[in-house]
Amino acid sequence: MKLRLAALLVAALAATPVFAAENRCGWLQNPTPGNWWLDDAEGSWTIMSQGAGEGPEGMDLIPDISERDYVATNGNYGYACACMKVETDDADGSITQILSFRQLALSKCKNDSNLSSPQ
Repeated sequence: MKLRLAALLVAALAATPVFAAENRCGWLQNPTPGNWWLDDAEGSWTIMSQGAGEGPEGMDLIPDISERDYVATNGNYGYACACMKVETDDADGSITQILSFRQLALSKCKNDSNLSSPQ
């Protein structure tokens, strides 16, 4: 009985996704209310979509990005360069938790040949 229970526990843990914190740096975009994503060297990571809820835990760690080096593209909305320590879901390309946030100078992303220009 104990062996069967142990086997079930191992199988359950194997089926549970394991998320590890990773550092991601790139263009943080907020083009319209409620829409946020990060474009880094590996692709685009959805942080939040309008009408889809409050976003991931840690969203409150992102300050008003317009108070630092920032490009306005739509009134009060636009983009900045940032590094974030996050947990992601590779299957759907989303950021599931924000653990830390650091806004960088725009030149840092502009000079990174691994990054595409923001849209």
